Amino acid sequence: MWRALGKLGVLDGLYDAAEVNTAEVDTKRLDVLLTELDARQPLGTVLAVCVQVASAIPLLRSAAHVSPLARTVAAEAQRGEAVLALAATDAAASGSALMNMGTRARIDDDGVTISGGKDWIANGGACDYALVLARHRPARHFTSFCWTLVPARHPGVRRERAATRHFAGADVAHLRFADVRLDRAHVIGRPGRALAEFARHIGAERLAGALWARALCRRVLRDTHRYLSERPADGGSLWHNQAVRERFARCLVEWSRLDAMCAAHTATAHTGGTSAITDGMVLKAAYAQSADRILGECADLRGAEAFSDGPFGDGGLAGLRAQAAMFGIAGGATGAMLAAIADNAADLLGAGARGEAEVPWQRSG
Repeated sequence: MWRALGKLGVLDGLYDAAEVNTAEVDTKRLDVLLTELDARQPLGTVLAVCVQVASAIPLLRSAAHVSPLARTVAAEAQRGEAVLALAATDAAASGSALMNMGTRARIDDDGVTISGGKDWIANGGACDYALVLARHRPARHFTSFCWTLVPARHPGVRRERAATRHFAGADVAHLRFADVRLDRAHVIGRPGRALAEFARHIGAERLAGALWARALCRRVLRDTHRYLSERPADGGSLWHNQAVRERFARCLVEWSRLDAMCAAHTATAHTGGTSAITDGMVLKAAYAQSADRILGECADLRGAEAFSDGPFGDGGLAGLRAQAAMFGIAGGATGAMLAAIADNAADLLGAGARGEAEVPWQRSG
């Protein structure tokens, strides 16, 4: 799939061909790509593509001006000639606790030595390169991290297939690095800037997740509407049951909220800034909750049929719902997002929430 997308020019079309240092993704084309893939491919295959086009390639492109290797590998990936894994989730810490990261990069004048492990990495079992987030200084500080581009077949790299029957096509694996020695060219970007770059690009990743969740939920809603309209009940169909219609209507309202958020975030993509980071967290939490509610309700409405293989692949809609739980886990757990959102309550609610806004009739004189 990845090679075919590259050969057809689909991957190149997501980025500005005239400026390799520009990491921004064309969100309209990304939306079309994810929608088409969702309609035709299993969830794991879409995940394998999404993590590369929305995260790994943009990070490499952003470092292309200082890292020739990043430029080369990004170009290979866009041609479909190299598969990338974004290795951030650490074996020594929970996914969101980056400051507790155990994977280390010891940088010296001659090169870099990588040690540690990464867990639950999409494309980890099939990648040519892993873009590894590692600690290069012991201090628990934002500037203590760097990116390293590790060839997956380099001595000292070991891959362990994740023990799961879900996400077929994503080649999810755990990566282990036993004093992997590389030259300095494999340190991507400037040491100390890794988390800043990660934060700068995380908005695109979260928008990609929202666009994908929107497409997935729309597909499930359409098929569930068809099922309810065709399923006989009480001389008519399930669709004529008022309670069923109300439950389905609530799903439509939830999907409309998600659709509106996608439209708003697509319109303001690439604006950057602190508010963009907070807005991205809100979007991440929102689409995870929307997907869970919609898929859960549709599965309930379909009853035992939700477990039958069919348009949603092995395990049916129930199996798809289980896999879609990754929307609330991958790229930051919903609980972590909500905690950070609460920390930014005053900014999200605006100056008026702090009693700082002036209204016309309060002006003196």
